[in-house]
Amino acid sequence: MNIYKEKVIHYPSLRTMLMVERILKESETVIDREEIKRRLPTKIMHQTLNVILYYLEEKGMIIDGHKGILWIYNPSQKLRRAIEMAREI
Repeated sequence: MNIYKEKVIHYPSLRTMLMVERILKESETVIDREEIKRRLPTKIMHQTLNVILYYLEEKGMIIDGHKGILWIYNPSQKLRRAIEMAREI
């Protein structure tokens, strides 16, 4: 899905993006869109949530699959150096 091809009705605020990000970080397993909406303290439009999830997926912070969404981002410098120094087989 490319959100830029669709007409976006409402772009999310930074506050909303941070709330969604926090929910995904704290979730230890795969979580679906409806569960994210339930855990948010305020209501959110489905399209607005999709814009946030698209952004996070493009930045490599989440994986959005058919079973749900999973937080994968790891800011560890140690991990980053190990990946940079690794050799391809």
